[in-house]
Amino acid sequence: MENLVYIRGAGDLASGIAVRLYRARQRIVMADLPIPTAVRRTVAFSEAIRLGEMTIEGIRGRYARDIAEAERILSEGDIAVLADPTKESIRTMQPAMLVDAIIAKRNLGTEITDAPLVIGIGPGFTAGEDCHAVVETKRGHSLGRVLYQGSAIENTGVPGNIGGFSRERVMRAPADGTFHPTLEIGTLVHSGDICGMVDGIPMRTEIDGMVRGLLQDGVAVTKGMKSGDVDPRGEGVNFREASDKALAIGGGVLEAMLHFTSP
Repeated sequence: MENLVYIRGAGDLASGIAVRLYRARQRIVMADLPIPTAVRRTVAFSEAIRLGEMTIEGIRGRYARDIAEAERILSEGDIAVLADPTKESIRTMQPAMLVDAIIAKRNLGTEITDAPLVIGIGPGFTAGEDCHAVVETKRGHSLGRVLYQGSAIENTGVPGNIGGFSRERVMRAPADGTFHPTLEIGTLVHSGDICGMVDGIPMRTEIDGMVRGLLQDGVAVTKGMKSGDVDPRGEGVNFREASDKALAIGGGVLEAMLHFTSP
């Protein structure tokens, strides 16, 4: 479809990309898992799958049960959000641009032939092989930079440093089971506070700060799975707007789009 961008993934980084592209007057379809695992849910359009709709910075995403409903949502000026982890809807909708923003640190099936323009986000993609361009996701000097050859920096497994903390910011499931949050995103916490439970076992924060992300209630988790995060900057954190990182990556996607499509 002309002027249609299809984004695989609808978590916080994918949603920051969507915000940037929507404001650049692109029509956007996003797709995620039937039960999304986004942690920063206040800035994730994947919440539309659970709630029916989700608004971020005045931009509304609405759950589409099928492609016909997605097309109707697009015609009404909103972002359509599908529960489709496969590529079936991509083949049917034939977007002008595909953005793989699943952020799996590896390619989960995206091919350079999936659309006239294919952009991979972060590690796992190689420009010129499985996509036309790659956008860097690692915090630092290269964040948001577009690579027209080669790959993004390999995943180190260490979260970016914020306020002097990296690994400590992430809360992980203490066991296999079903996750249940015990407080709301945006709550100020102290080290040792319980932020969630997995089958009766508490998940605690290691640091003081603001809870910026928690899995939705009822998600099946495995021990060690990322289930929440705490921002050590505390009360000053804006957890309802796309992050600086998400917008930087979105700017890279916009650059790549213009690079390949502008006369």
